[in-house]
Amino acid sequence: MNVTNNLQQRLKYHFDRLTQPFLQPFIKSFHMSGAYFCPICSNNIRSFHPYGDPPRENALCPVCKSLERHRLDWAFIQKRTTLFDGSTKRMLHIAPEASFTRLFRKVANLDYLSADLEDPRAMIKMDITNIDFADNTFSIIYCSHVLEHVQEDIKAMSEFYRVLKRGGWALLQVPITAEKTFEDPSITDPAERKIYFGQSDHVRRYGPDYINRLQSVGFSAEDLKAGDFLSEAECDKMGFNIDRRVFFCRKP
Repeated sequence: MNVTNNLQQRLKYHFDRLTQPFLQPFIKSFHMSGAYFCPICSNNIRSFHPYGDPPRENALCPVCKSLERHRLDWAFIQKRTTLFDGSTKRMLHIAPEASFTRLFRKVANLDYLSADLEDPRAMIKMDITNIDFADNTFSIIYCSHVLEHVQEDIKAMSEFYRVLKRGGWALLQVPITAEKTFEDPSITDPAERKIYFGQSDHVRRYGPDYINRLQSVGFSAEDLKAGDFLSEAECDKMGFNIDRRVFFCRKP
């Protein structure tokens, strides 16, 4: 896919998200009673749409615009975390996805805070390498596909660890696209970054050794696969691979 087509796809994605609340009843009606299921919008789907560069099959939910990573994370949160146990918690959500924001806001006894360095939809502005909150502030941190954009990712992980309460948990997701993590700060040209890192705004490719970085700052971290908590049939129905990863962190 060339740069023009990729830009067109991204513009279409954001246009669809803006118009989605108005069109959703019609889209939902069209896609009802399909063989697939989106746990984000709780709809049966005829098919997920291609998305990405290059396009991935079964990626984009036509109703709520969720991607594979969103559907996997939500399934994990529902099945393997304490989010819904009714106890009072404080949550930090980095680079907030609109669909997740709506879901988190509905959780009982959850003090929810969204943050981003640039996105005006976030509740506060935040540099995750220098978080302006006290130690042990948040019970939960959710940050998905952000750290691959951050030069000082270890510093950001350390800040997440610092502000997470003891006994709290964090879901710190990144794309795993290499056998071993690769980064080179000297690569600054956007075109070169796309060649080496997959996107012009990425600064590294992570490998499975990403978990070592999480553990190096103090986290008790698990590298789980979708198949560890979902059946192959469930993964197929939600449109993601059984080997797709979840990085679940706890602060002892």
